[in-house]
Amino acid sequence: MGKALSYLSGQWGKLLIFLDHPELQLDTNLVENDIRPFVIGRKNWLFSGCPQGATASAGFYSLIQNAKISGVDPYAYLRDLFKSWEKNPRNLSCEDLPQNGRTVVR
Repeated sequence: MGKALSYLSGQWGKLLIFLDHPELQLDTNLVENDIRPFVIGRKNWLFSGCPQGATASAGFYSLIQNAKISGVDPYAYLRDLFKSWEKNPRNLSCEDLPQNGRTVVR
């Protein structure tokens, strides 16, 4: 019980911030639900063939989740991204990410 109270006293300032800002959520359910596919996929990355395959899988999950969060259809986003690479081969850059609000095809 002493450890719990000690922990609470160390977090008290953060709790007060939450109380002063009612727009903040007390839980992280939204984020946890958003990363669930990533966590489930992580188990499959053990069998991706090589570390580079696991990195590629994680990258695709990240792009798909960014599209979902930005309100963009992930399939359409990836389709347009790959089409743009056919026309202009390049590395992925920040301006290619879905949250920038622009269309991917250039």
